[in-house]
This record gives sequence, C-alpha cells and structure tokens, in this order.
Amino acid sequence: MPDKKLVKMYVSGDESALEVLINRHRDKIYSSVYFTVKDAALAEDIFQDTFVKVIDTLRSGRYREQDKFLPWVMRISYNLCIDHFRRNKRMPIITTGDGYDIFDVLGFQDKNIEDNLIADNTYSKVRSLVNNLPEEQRQVLILRHYSGMSFKEIAEMTGVSINTALGRMRYALINIRKMMAEKNISI
Repeated sequence: MPDKKLVKMYVSGDESALEVLINRHRDKIYSSVYFTVKDAALAEDIFQDTFVKVIDTLRSGRYREQDKFLPWVMRISYNLCIDHFRRNKRMPIITTGDGYDIFDVLGFQDKNIEDNLIADNTYSKVRSLVNNLPEEQRQVLILRHYSGMSFKEIAEMTGVSINTALGRMRYALINIRKMMAEKNISI
C-alpha cells in the first residue's frame, strides 16, 4: 500500500496505518540519524522526536507533501539533528571508533587470520579517507552507500538539487581516488 494512502488512513483515524509507515521506513530514518549523531541513544531519541512531529503535523492537517512522505520525514529528522548540534554548539564528526560503521556492511567473507588483518587494515584506510572528505561529500557518500537512499531522497533531505547531490558524490569519489594515489593505497 502506498505511503500516500497510509497517511490518509491515519488522518482518518486508523492508528495502525502509522505503525505500518514507521515500520516501513524505520531502518532508513534511524540509520540516517545515527550516522549524523554517532550515538545510539541520541539517535533513538531523535527518531522518536521525529515521529512526534510527524504525528502533530498529520493530526493538525498541516501535511502537504503528497507522495513525498519519506523525504519529508527524513528532512524532519535531519533538522532535529542540526538543532541538537546547534544547541550543543558542536558539529557531528564521523569517527573511526568501534561503533557501527558504514563499512561494516560491505560483506567481506573472512577466511583466516591473515584475511581478517587485511580487511581490518582496508576498513581503517577507507574510513580514514572518508573522514578527510569535506562534510557535504562525506554526508552524501554515507547516505547513498549506507542508508541506500536515492539521489532524489538525498537532495530533498539536504535541501539541494539532485545535480548538486550527484556532484557531491562524484567529487567524493574523485577525492578518495586522489587521496589513495597520494598515499599509495590500493584496495
């Protein structure tokens, strides 16, 4: 059932329609928030605040984003993340710590200790390169490759045109290749 129909059902009083919407988009929204704030508990709080805003907007009849439910919700969650950092006067930093990372989902099959060491070294190198990208490029790369978002969704969430999102991704890849060449890194 399309999001548009579920929204109409919820506005008409069917509470289960909202549950379907939340379950449908939970992973994408939560991952986006998590990769912005880098803290699981904070990400959960922002995820919940996002849906409080969604419910308030839907119930008050102010929702006007026909056929754009997910990008609208993603934009709300992104704005809540920005609000959090503004309140705390700090900006998000992508770390190379032990936390869940974009590169944990690459699906390498580790066959022995040597392969594990090589994979760990590769992950570390790639994380380091990504951390050195400008914020806009890093954000598009993470949203595209980890969250699986389309460039249209990324553009709507970040408030730029699709061409700008595509350009940022292109420059991110060019910059990573350039850094790899400068540091003689082969992956």
